Amino acid sequence: MIEAVQAVRDRALRATAALEKAGIPYAVAGGNAVAASVARVDRAAVRNTQDVNILVRRSDLPAVQTALEAVGFVRASVMGSECFIDGPQGSPRDAIYLLFANEKVRESYPLPTADVTERVAADDYSIVSLEALVRMKLNSNRRKDQLHLLDMLSLGLIDASWLPRLIPEHAARLQQLIDDPEG
Repeated sequence: MIEAVQAVRDRALRATAALEKAGIPYAVAGGNAVAASVARVDRAAVRNTQDVNILVRRSDLPAVQTALEAVGFVRASVMGSECFIDGPQGSPRDAIYLLFANEKVRESYPLPTADVTERVAADDYSIVSLEALVRMKLNSNRRKDQLHLLDMLSLGLIDASWLPRLIPEHAARLQQLIDDPEG
């Protein structure tokens, strides 16, 4: 288990270092951004994640590909998602998944993703800002996204005071988690 967690961290560090070296704007999103945000409050509350989600601009994709391939990643498409597998024998479970800034991940989502400018520095790399992260998690609204939001609620990173700044659909989703955290 420890090796698996370290492998995810190593992939994230290798990928973000390559993007930084190439001068490509990015922000780590998803579970790794949640973990970095949660760790600021309570390291014991951090959940592990198996992949790495990185927000980039679609126009930067050729440069992203060059940078990531230079450090051993191989471009692939998995179920319609652009990703970079960790080496030729790598698994989609161990991939760097790209999210494109200002684009909807799924047409059914109420909002597009954040922009790469909506980022903050974390210990090891840039992550999407807490506000952008919350919007993205409420947008996806899968069970794991709800768990991430519940973690943030339990630690006081977000609370009911966020409701007025959200679109109605997101506010309703957050209110439901506040009202019924057990689902």
